[in-house]
Amino acid sequence: MWDERVPLHVAGPFYDLAGFRTRRDDLRDFETAEVGDVTGKTLLHLQCHIGTDTLSWAHRGAARVVGLDFSAPAVAAARALAADLGYGPERAAFVAADVYDAAEAVPEPSYDIVYTGLGALCWLPDIRRWAKTAASLVAPGGFLYLAEFHPLTDSLDDETGTRIVRDYFARDAQVWDEPGTYADPDAATVHNRSVEWQHTLGDVVSALAAAGLRVEFLHEHDVSLFPRFANFEIRDGYHRFPAGHPRIPLIYSLKASKS
Repeated sequence: MWDERVPLHVAGPFYDLAGFRTRRDDLRDFETAEVGDVTGKTLLHLQCHIGTDTLSWAHRGAARVVGLDFSAPAVAAARALAADLGYGPERAAFVAADVYDAAEAVPEPSYDIVYTGLGALCWLPDIRRWAKTAASLVAPGGFLYLAEFHPLTDSLDDETGTRIVRDYFARDAQVWDEPGTYADPDAATVHNRSVEWQHTLGDVVSALAAAGLRVEFLHEHDVSLFPRFANFEIRDGYHRFPAGHPRIPLIYSLKASKS
């Protein structure tokens, strides 16, 4: 499924790679504020897809970035984009591997920052195994930074986000068979089956703590990157509820360090 969608994402307006080649980065303002200055640091991006966020950290001064994704076409696209931007593999490297195998697949034993971005954790059946793997790649004195869509949103109705209609604590695999992609819902696609898992906020935080990391902060944000609910409006570059609508957390971010 992901292999088929890579060409759509590379060519389409959602990622706008032609524009990306001319702008500083695609990171969200809260991410850059919370991660802080990355100048001279090494950064590993797990589940990096076509590498736009990975390369954005290089734009911001990271000495070396490494992106990992299980889709070989996505990794090939990321490598091509890095080359277009003038980054050789010593500055920006990309590896094709399952995220659970990251410790054996990436070129260095540890990194100052291990980063994973929005829309990644839902594809993983075992959040404790992910946390253990990610934590093993954080260098002493470094940290893991995670930004992710808030699991509460998956429990709410799709129209107004005001009614609880799904089980927040569901653990079963959710199987979908839908054409298109979030970047182009109308795209004609053949491989449409996907499987997702729901991870509560408590599950994620507890998994990281069990892996030996110390959670420094957990922040919740009332903005989203896509029209999660039908009544969303776009303001300040984000999708939000209309003015006067009760706010709920739509994204969360956390930082967990290793001593």
